[in-house]
Amino acid sequence: MKCNVGGNDRTIRIVLGIVLAGVGLFAQLEMTWRVIVLVIAVILLATATMRYCPINDMLDVDTSGKKDEKEGGTK
Repeated sequence: MKCNVGGNDRTIRIVLGIVLAGVGLFAQLEMTWRVIVLVIAVILLATATMRYCPINDMLDVDTSGKKDEKEGGTK
């Protein structure tokens, strides 16, 4: 799996993931909203940890600063 999340993008995902996890766990929300917020937090933290985002891949966005290693750098 190629890396397409890096630098500032990764930092923003980690910070937002932690903030949303805190909101989901400690804010007075209905159960539906609590689950939605926690799922978004988990997705943000997972994509930051794995440094891969399928949505970035579909949109051909690469914030890692590396050329596409899988295709030999030809894009």
